Amino acid sequence: MTRQFNLRFTLFLFFSDLALVWAALGLATLTRTAIPLGRQADPNTWLLPLPVYVMGALLWGATFAVLNVYAPQYLAHPVLELMRLAEAIFFAWLTLAGWLYFTYRDVSRLEYGYFLLADLALTVLHRLAVRAWVRWRGGGRYPKRRVLIVGAGENAREIAATLRAHAWLGLEVLGFLCDNPPDDLPTLGTLAEAPHVIAAHHVAEVVIALPRGHTHDLRALVYRLQALPVNIRLLPDYFDLAFLRLNVENFGGMPLLSLKEPVLDPFQRLVKRTFDLLVTSLAMIPALPLMATVALAIRLDSAGPALFKQKRVGEGGRLFTMYKFRTMIVGAEALQAEVSALDADGNLIHKRADDPRVTRVGRFLRRTSLDELPQLFNVLRGEMSLVGPRPELPWLVERYEDWQRKRFEVPQGITGWWQVNGRADRPMHLHTEDDLYYIRNYSVWLDLKILWLTVQSVLLRKGAF
Repeated sequence: MTRQFNLRFTLFLFFSDLALVWAALGLATLTRTAIPLGRQADPNTWLLPLPVYVMGALLWGATFAVLNVYAPQYLAHPVLELMRLAEAIFFAWLTLAGWLYFTYRDVSRLEYGYFLLADLALTVLHRLAVRAWVRWRGGGRYPKRRVLIVGAGENAREIAATLRAHAWLGLEVLGFLCDNPPDDLPTLGTLAEAPHVIAAHHVAEVVIALPRGHTHDLRALVYRLQALPVNIRLLPDYFDLAFLRLNVENFGGMPLLSLKEPVLDPFQRLVKRTFDLLVTSLAMIPALPLMATVALAIRLDSAGPALFKQKRVGEGGRLFTMYKFRTMIVGAEALQAEVSALDADGNLIHKRADDPRVTRVGRFLRRTSLDELPQLFNVLRGEMSLVGPRPELPWLVERYEDWQRKRFEVPQGITGWWQVNGRADRPMHLHTEDDLYYIRNYSVWLDLKILWLTVQSVLLRKGAF
């Protein structure tokens, strides 16, 4: 009943917004020339240089991607979408003003104000036109559709709240049907009375949200409703089996429940990968001579190679070789049993601050996190991301409970939400909920926040050993 916004539609909005930035800049120039306000001068004075147009497009594109303007939760709700757009436009406008201060200070302040008003107006009108077109194409057939929900449990309440949030689709929650109704729900009758309620209230949509134990009731109900002119939809009670979200796909006319699929949509993955490549490429400029110095210090301090290679579990459970600077003596993995211990709850603790296997240089590298620098090569190879859950050791993954494996649904990162909320003070296999928080709330803005907090953690040497 709700629309899914695919990559093609998202890219259409993205490039349309960039075109509107140029249109708004041109309109601002025309307005500054036509309206006799402010200082008067030759009309050519108000023409904006071409680099201003380029900076505007780049800045608007980056801002809209970072602030996740094209997330489905915004695109599906008109008020949230327009509010998010206004926030992003205003933020980009202020940032561009700072750029212009250091580059093209002669740009008219009045003209720049016209630009903000023009961009806001054009973008809002564009979104309203797109929304009207979408409604005309598919949503206008049933301007008002009454929805009856069968069930009274948690799933029934959640689908009711979701339907009310998408009232712009013409959906109206009429009430609930339940054999043993609670007092706080507007119940219209029992399951046996479903045909009568549907006919009496002109119901167009029936959403069945019965628990798994009511399979017999479900089958009998569907058979009774088949002859009625209503759409019947089933909300499966399988959320506890879904890794992070439950989706339904119509494949060749057969409904498929997606219990596990990529968390990042194609546009988010494209933005994340582009961000990783740009930032990592820039970081390599100062990092390469620093890595050469660190490698030399390691070789002078202890026997063995400077680089340490280790198999880790990456996105989708795939193994890859992760690079680090060696911080322990050669053969340290064979001595793992000597430092591993169980805490009071019986959980395995495999790292400790006074690990005797760590070398002198290695201890410094760990405190400053310089041992992680070679993982920039993993990022360039596409095996890791700058931000994400840390790639885990295979033997620890074997000890995972099933729900903990959800953390491998996104690219694994050099730093993540777990690190900036405790780092090595908290073993990551005991705090998977931090990784799940990141996955459920992913955005480029959250990535930037984590990177900034990582810098603070490294400078304060918080939780590193």
